[in-house]
Amino acid sequence: MKIAVEGCAHGELEKIYEAIEHLQEKENVEIDLLICCGDFQATRNAEDLQCMAVPRKYQSMCSFYKYYTGEKVAPILTIFIGGNHEASNHLQELPYGGWVAPNIYYLGYASVVNVAGVRIGGLSGIYKGHDYMKGHFEKPPYTEETKRSVYHIRNLEVFRLKQLQEPIDIFLSHDWPRGIYQHGDTKELLKRKPFFSSEIESNTLGSKPCEELLRHLKPKFWFAAHMHVKFAAIYPHNTVAEENEEKITKFLALDKCLPRRQFLQVLDIPHDTNKPVELEYDLEWLTILHATNHLLSVKKGIHYMPGPGNNERWTFAPTTEEKDLIRKKFDSNLRIPSNFCRTVIPFDGNTLSTSNNSQQPFARVNPQTTEFCEKVGIDDPLAILLMASDGVLCGTDLYSPNNSQHSVSSLPSFLTPEKPGDLTQVSLSPGSEDLTQDTLSPRPARLSLVLPSPRHSDANEIMADADADAETVQNNGSCSVHTVVKRASLILPSPLSSDAEEKNRENCGKSPEADRDSLCRDILHEESTADEGTEKSPQQVKKFKRRNEAFYNVDRDKHFCQEF
Repeated sequence: MKIAVEGCAHGELEKIYEAIEHLQEKENVEIDLLICCGDFQATRNAEDLQCMAVPRKYQSMCSFYKYYTGEKVAPILTIFIGGNHEASNHLQELPYGGWVAPNIYYLGYASVVNVAGVRIGGLSGIYKGHDYMKGHFEKPPYTEETKRSVYHIRNLEVFRLKQLQEPIDIFLSHDWPRGIYQHGDTKELLKRKPFFSSEIESNTLGSKPCEELLRHLKPKFWFAAHMHVKFAAIYPHNTVAEENEEKITKFLALDKCLPRRQFLQVLDIPHDTNKPVELEYDLEWLTILHATNHLLSVKKGIHYMPGPGNNERWTFAPTTEEKDLIRKKFDSNLRIPSNFCRTVIPFDGNTLSTSNNSQQPFARVNPQTTEFCEKVGIDDPLAILLMASDGVLCGTDLYSPNNSQHSVSSLPSFLTPEKPGDLTQVSLSPGSEDLTQDTLSPRPARLSLVLPSPRHSDANEIMADADADAETVQNNGSCSVHTVVKRASLILPSPLSSDAEEKNRENCGKSPEADRDSLCRDILHEESTADEGTEKSPQQVKKFKRRNEAFYNVDRDKHFCQEF
């Protein structure tokens, strides 16, 4: 099975698919699967742009919305993880993964899936120590602080991944595992990215949790992005395989989607030829989710994972009985259903609309997550937060009945039209207001929202601590909220500016035919190439307060490409 691996997509999905299509035609190959290692930017409309932690100059709608609306369909199965430049409000709807568009699947905070016998795991976000042990307390509309903390990985997801015992073929992260640079050409890396030197010297470049997962999971391949440079390494593990050969992990990081950048790599991965190339849930991972649901926290405070020395269970490697229970819940059918549905009004490409006057949206519960949680027997962290909130608007951006593309199935599961095809009369709880044509707009509306009851004590504590001014009615384990929230004002920091940055952004993904031909050679044959221009010395590199801002600089260093 040929798998195309993409570094940072930065919203240029259309350009990535065009590059793959060109590659397939020129080299007479067929790509079966596309994997994206973060900064996917699944922005559906201008409101989503306000939930991205990027300077205003980089708030570009790009091309994902075309796949969300159905104007275009992803030509190959695509899976991705989240990075630090994401429409976080969108991804928060799918904490355990789900379809963001037909044929495009998000892995969630952390997950494991199977594709034709290839076992793929992933961890979204980046590591920041001050948020690592907190719960998933953020929800839109975000503050400037929570807009960033929402994509910081948490100890719960790492703890769950450490429970895995069965072999992993491919693992995805946005961050690099800490110390991985020691197992590749570090000298060449520093020539291209000289500002990494201080972090390499202090051993702080990369993620400590990813380093722990690398040692524990020992996957055959590990793909990453974030640093905007191609870098390959071979990480040896201390254990010896049954064949008396040392077990290794082949690591590959890729650049962002820009002309003359090494952002795409194609690999041939052995797979089960008797299985179709489609997504399946992983039984071991589902069992771990079910067994650790009580560890979920939606509080801002420190939340510890269990360990040896306590009376409670601290290891959750699934037993045969536990797996059989989950298998029975799914009727032995682990195929991921194609249940994508739209939850917001998408961007209209024919309208000259910008994000300048847009505001952050309200949090929404996605029917995909509700269905998944009910089946596995776990909680949706966002639904718990909404139940505890003193102001909620969830999943109520209805579509115009004049738009034939928006079907009844696009509505959230808790809103049911009275008659098929009629979106102007929606059945709500008794006493709530009718939704008429005047309310079919992306603005607050008063409605009665029934969410599933929480399954663990932490969720019930959050419910008990909810502000008294929220009109909350609990009946038979459900909770209805009848309040309206004012939209939060958004103040973005002043963007860094330079002519080179502007030119670089304007030309994103618009490589000429000659660049595409060169890209094909790099992808399939991994030939070393070089850009024109002179190399920069460390003294010439502009210093930034935050390292991430430096990633937007035009990189004129020569390309680095190393065979596994």
